[in-house]
Amino acid sequence: MARTALSLEGVKASPKAQENSAEKSYSLRTSGRENGSSRNRRRSIAHLALLDTQAIRSPHGAINHPTPLSSILLLPETDTLPTLSPAAQTQFEAYSPDKPYFPGQAKSLAGIALRAFCLGIALAVGAIGTITILLVTSSPLWRLPFFLAALATFHFLEFWTTAAYNTREADVSSFLLTANWPAYAIAHTAAAVECLLTNALFPGRSWAPFHTGTLLMLLGVFLVVVGQVVRSAAMVQAGPSFNHIVQQTQKREHILVTTGIYGTLRHPSYFGFFWWGLGTQLAMGNLVCFVAYAAVLWRFFSTRIMHEELFLVKFFGEEYVDYRKKTGTKIPFVP
Repeated sequence: MARTALSLEGVKASPKAQENSAEKSYSLRTSGRENGSSRNRRRSIAHLALLDTQAIRSPHGAINHPTPLSSILLLPETDTLPTLSPAAQTQFEAYSPDKPYFPGQAKSLAGIALRAFCLGIALAVGAIGTITILLVTSSPLWRLPFFLAALATFHFLEFWTTAAYNTREADVSSFLLTANWPAYAIAHTAAAVECLLTNALFPGRSWAPFHTGTLLMLLGVFLVVVGQVVRSAAMVQAGPSFNHIVQQTQKREHILVTTGIYGTLRHPSYFGFFWWGLGTQLAMGNLVCFVAYAAVLWRFFSTRIMHEELFLVKFFGEEYVDYRKKTGTKIPFVP
């Protein structure tokens, strides 16, 4: 046996064997440097294959048509995934970590794209309509497309500021298109109807005293712009500490912001929307809806601020109490 071993050690490898050995060594070295995406792709393929195998089992546990191994194992550089059976596809989507982004889900990319597209169209129609009516005619009906443009801008910026500065919380609901439904939709519909009827039936009328209609209209446009800027700036500065829903549990990223715009206004986002809403009605020349908006918005924000500050005191204690003493809301009769 010893002699045999010695004779084997003395045998020189043939050129063909050396070439095969070199190729195998190179393969091992390159596999060690394989990028993470390839490894993740193969793991995903293996998981898909497992789901497909599980999906085609009979009720008795026997596999009717097992997936051929050759259709599962792919080369590292291959980007093609195996075609799944309908049952396996359904099961994969149910357990996929990407499920929140599928159509119909909270963070649906399709839903976000559709809403952004529609808001862009609404903004374009509103802006072009406002400018065209003002330049070509003397009709007061420019107020309707102006209202449409203001609404489209508001709802787009609600999502955009959330997505840019509080990304984890951004989802389809961040547009606030169905917030407080259906009361919110009814309020804006009523405003549009009042503006249409009064300006179409009584184009020369003015409910403003001392011929201040034009001044109040300009004040309304100013409030819309200021209200929008303040609200968006507040959301940007607060970042992860801002949420469209009153938070009852403090999260790690929640901090008390007391500088910048928050150094002047205690609830700048509420201030912004309150005056934005009233500004739209002044600009539209709506008397009835101006009074209704003022009453509803005041009641909503006074109640919400009182409710929210109970939790803010719980979260930040005396620090928030001291901050509340130094700043106001700048909303009438809401300290």
